[in-house]
Amino acid sequence: MPNLNSTIDLDIKKFFRWWLRELDFLVPEKIRQLVNEKQGFIIVRPEGNQLALTYMLNEQAEPLAILERNASGATQYKALRAKDERLAKANLILRLSGNEAIQKELALPVAVKENLSQVVAYELDRYTPFKAEQVYFAVKPLKGEHEPGQIRVMLVLTPKETLDTLYEDVKAMGIAPLFVDYEATPNDLEQRYDGYNLLPESLREKPANAPRLVYTALIATIFLLLGTVLALPVWFEYQTVNTVQKKIDAIEKDAKEVKALQLEIDAIINETRLLIAEKNAAPTIVDMLNTLSALMKDNTWLSYAQYSDGHLQIQGESPAASALLGVLEDSKLFANARFVSPVTQDKISGQERFQITVDVTPIATLPSIPSKPPSAASAPVRPAAYTPFMTIPGGANGQAR
Repeated sequence: MPNLNSTIDLDIKKFFRWWLRELDFLVPEKIRQLVNEKQGFIIVRPEGNQLALTYMLNEQAEPLAILERNASGATQYKALRAKDERLAKANLILRLSGNEAIQKELALPVAVKENLSQVVAYELDRYTPFKAEQVYFAVKPLKGEHEPGQIRVMLVLTPKETLDTLYEDVKAMGIAPLFVDYEATPNDLEQRYDGYNLLPESLREKPANAPRLVYTALIATIFLLLGTVLALPVWFEYQTVNTVQKKIDAIEKDAKEVKALQLEIDAIINETRLLIAEKNAAPTIVDMLNTLSALMKDNTWLSYAQYSDGHLQIQGESPAASALLGVLEDSKLFANARFVSPVTQDKISGQERFQITVDVTPIATLPSIPSKPPSAASAPVRPAAYTPFMTIPGGANGQAR
């Protein structure tokens, strides 16, 4: 079962070195050759007062020459360089033998992993016969099993005097080494980013600007493309959202106009319903006249009728005016019949003059009323005209029947 409490060992520098190797692998060979003029490696190995030169390309070694460490050797190297163009394009490596360098494996606490060089420099006189100011050294972590809480490292060192003298000799010959390592622990030339270098910073050859600029441009291009890949979907989504929002705004505008029209239509419908309800709240004038014609006896005459605000007022003559109240009360159309003025006796006809007001029943509560069929013996009230306020004037003798 994995231990979730363990720390994650993340080496940023190692990650970027790996990334640069991957970028280097992705660059086509022809472009890589145009950018980087260096091809292959010239390994310079000291052998006493001589220098042995070996050319390596794709792990194939080819001995070139053995030169003296003097002016004669410098002349020989220039001639060899002029004759073999590979020397001008190759990286130069100074590889020390057992006479110039030593190595030792150390076991150190894991806590010093981030500061190996400083810790080893402080404790160097405990591990070797030298002090830190007397040597050039490098510390290389080793892979494989180790004791819990410890790490294994390889310490490689060379006396400063030895390396300084050797460097002056090769420099005088026109050889500028890319790095210095030890033949017992050589660097992997294909993975030189992870290698060590005994040469101090002050003596190292500065890398060419062209490859560095090209790699920087490639990295910047990759970041630009990556940013474009990440930004384009967001931009397209933003444009899509804006387009959809514009359509939504247009639809909302139309919806508001439709809603306003719907409100106007609803208001008109409500007003129409109110008018219809108000109209249907009372029977029509024709129904009231029909009912009056059916209820009035043949000996009763109406000279005046007026309808207003749900009340019908009638005037006329009848042999028994008080009997009319019961007749009107029995009708489904009328209710609350009452005299509005005293009943008087007509001297000419001998009948009673009356003025009665009745309430007209709302039509919603009114059942259908069959009209009285006309007969030769009965004559309905014949109004001259009617309006919402109905008035029936008298005839030639002041009466209507």
